[in-house]
Amino acid sequence: QVQLVESGGGLVQAGGSLRLSCKVSGSVTSNIQMAWYRRAPGKQREFIASITRTGNTFVAAAMRRRFTISSDTAKDTVDLQMTNLQSDDTGVYYCAGLGGHSEYWGQGTQVTVSA
Repeated sequence: QVQLVESGGGLVQAGGSLRLSCKVSGSVTSNIQMAWYRRAPGKQREFIASITRTGNTFVAAAMRRRFTISSDTAKDTVDLQMTNLQSDDTGVYYCAGLGGHSEYWGQGTQVTVSA
């Protein structure tokens, strides 16, 4: 059983930064990629970034200049560093583990960017 717990969300002013963290527990097989998604109010879920077990990363083009994904295998965490946040970055941010027939999701953490 894999569990994902996000933390680090909150209220930030436009132009500010936040670092989200996803604590991973349970047996995660090597084919699982970890990723961050978000859902803005009234919009569909949106892919942000992913990272493989070997550390290869991919960030959606629209966020590449501001968001960075990383992992700490010793702590079993996957982090999302976000800079220069804007109001349209507001939403619920989810950590996910995806691969093969497996799909794991955290409960999400709210990020609110004030103008």
